[in-house]
Formats: sequence, structure tokens, C-alpha cells
Amino acid sequence: MNFILVESLRSAFAAIRANGLRSFLTALGIIIGVAAVIAVVSIVQGLSYTVNAQFQGLGADSITIRSYTPVDLQLSGRFARLTEADLRAVQHRVDGITDVTPILFDPAGKTGQIGYRAKNHFVQVSGVGSSYMDVVGVFPERGRFFSRDDEQRRRLVCLVGQEAARAIELPEDPVGQFIRIGDDWCRVIGVMEARGELFGFSQDDFVLLPYETMRRIIGTSRQHDLQIQLTITDMAQLDEVSSRIRRVLRQARDLKPGDPDDFKIQTPQQLTESFNAIVDTITAVAGGVVGISLLVGGIGIMNIMLVSVTERTREIGILKSLGASKWWIAWVFEKEALAISLLGVAGGLLVAVLARFALVHGLGWKIELEADAILSSALAGIVSGLLGALYPALRAASQDPVDALSYE
Repeated sequence: MNFILVESLRSAFAAIRANGLRSFLTALGIIIGVAAVIAVVSIVQGLSYTVNAQFQGLGADSITIRSYTPVDLQLSGRFARLTEADLRAVQHRVDGITDVTPILFDPAGKTGQIGYRAKNHFVQVSGVGSSYMDVVGVFPERGRFFSRDDEQRRRLVCLVGQEAARAIELPEDPVGQFIRIGDDWCRVIGVMEARGELFGFSQDDFVLLPYETMRRIIGTSRQHDLQIQLTITDMAQLDEVSSRIRRVLRQARDLKPGDPDDFKIQTPQQLTESFNAIVDTITAVAGGVVGISLLVGGIGIMNIMLVSVTERTREIGILKSLGASKWWIAWVFEKEALAISLLGVAGGLLVAVLARFALVHGLGWKIELEADAILSSALAGIVSGLLGALYPALRAASQDPVDALSYE
């Protein structure tokens, strides 16, 4: 049986060599389809690995609490805010927490522009507590972080991210320099270590102020919306601590049973799971879209097999007159389609490997060829070729031997 299969494929490849250019053009659809599926899936999965690695840098043991306003309340002009009372409730009434920091942004944009000498730059300025670096896990590369005294005295001191420092052309060691933040001058006491990019955006383009200093700059006459970030003692109690936070905040915010939460509790794991769900959907959709090219390749094989059936009508008649069965006649054409499909799959894999080499070594992209993508695209390429040749093969098998022998 194995001998028959090998001999059948050998004769099929011989038939392909006899019409080399036509066979190549027929296989081109499979080549493009296989390469496209492998490339798209590998690129998307490579992005997933990169982003997941960056999510790990956010701190696996951290929890972030943000305000959340349901759409119906937004339409009525009411917006939820997290306040210092919520911060104190979390700090003093929730067990299993190690460090807590408030994070305050300027909604009016008074602090959005920084300057040094003649250089200006728009940047995110945040007011944070003295435990911020322990919560986030990012530390100064130069200088020091805020002390409790800096925060209590509302000193005009700041730390800058490396991208922000480059944008306003601070000296290599900017500690002690003064930069303009809005209408105030702040002394730089440190430069934070680099964190790289996340989703293509720099994580180093920021300025940090002591929380109380930020409150003084943007004014204390209005209710501010805080973001609360904290770390937990034991990762095994992540869900339990999250539930405690939810109960405490609902009670502190006078939410009645049945009322929706007007805050969100997020963990890096939740972000990772949400992102991976999106990536899986994108992979399926993108793979399906580029997989259409495999369907086109199958149609190309169908067309060329129909031409082949017409050209070889007398051969079909001779085979039938010698006693060949319908299934054997059909297999003659199916094996040629299988051979073309195998060549297309091999060509598509070669193109994908060469494309990966060019992208990795030429552009520095991080791409790994996914085994699942290779196997699924190869199987799809072979199946599309066999299905494409099915109708021509059955048409050849159903021909009358007398009519076939008399065909001109």
C-alpha cells in the first residue's frame, strides 16, 4: 500500500514537472495563503507575548482602583469620584495590604506642560504618595524618591521619566535642576528607571510630584478624582482581598444592595486575561480573512484540474478500457492536486521563514513561527487543494470510455 502511494505521488510530481510553469502558478495561491496565515498568526501571537511580558512589569501583586460611572449616570451629568475618604477606608479597614498610594491627575491640564530653558513639552504629571515606587516596583535611577517630609511640607520637588527628560533636554544628571511645571518651578530630585513601551506608547514620558504638592497646585477647592493603587501581602489571597475592598468601598460610598459599583478593581491578571481574549479574537478573525486566500488557491487548483481533465480525455478513455475503476481515475487527478498542494505548503512555509528572518534581523521584530499556525495552515492548504480537485476528479471518473476514446 505504501509502495502504491509513493509511486502515485512520484507519477503526480512527474506530471507536474511536465507543466512546470502552469503548476507553479496553480500552487501560487496555496503558497500565498499558507505564508499569510503563518505570518499573521505569528505576528499577532508575538505581540501577545511582548505585551504579556510588559504586563508582568506592572506588578503581579498590585491592585488598582478607579472610579467608574455607568453610561446612564454619565448621560445625566453625574460622574463618580474616588475621594480621600475612600483612600482612608481602604488603608485602615482592609487587611492583607502592604503599601497604598493615591495617584492624582490634573483634569484641568494646568500642569500638562513642562519646560526647561527654551524647551517645552506636554507630558502626564501625576501626584503620588511616598510609597508609590514600592507599589509600582519602579525606582529612581538617579537621585532619590519623595520622602514623607516632602509630601507633608508640599515641597515643589519632582521626579522625571527618562523620555520626558530627553524631550526638554535636561543634562545627563539633572538632579538639582529646576523645571517649569505649569506656572510653578520644581526642583528635580531624581530620574526614574526606564520601563520601555507598552502598546507602542512610552512609559517613561511622565513627571511625578508629591501628592500634597499636586493638590496645592491644582487647588483644593474642588473634589478630586483619585486613583488608588496598592500591593497585597499574599498573592494567594488576591481574590479575597479584592472582595474585601469591594465590600468596604460599597459601604463607604453608601451603595445600597442592587446598586451597581461606581468603581472598578483591576489586577494585572485581569488586564492580561482581557488582552489575551482580544488577541484570540483578532487571531481568529485575521486568520480567517487571510485564510480566504487558501480558498482562492483551491479554486485555482479546480480550474487547472478541469483543464487537465479536458486535455487528457483520451488518456481517461484508455485507462477505462484497460479496466481502471472510477475511483482509480479520480485518484489520478486527486494525487496531482495533492502534489501541487504539498508544493504550495512547502513554498508557503519557506516564504514565512524568509519573511521572519527579514523582519527579525532587518527590523528587530520579535516573531516566532507558531507550530499551531504552521500545522493548521498546512492542513488547510492540503484540504483546499483536495476539495478543489474533487469535482474535476469525479467528472473525469464519470466519463464514458467510448466517448473519451473518440474525443478529438
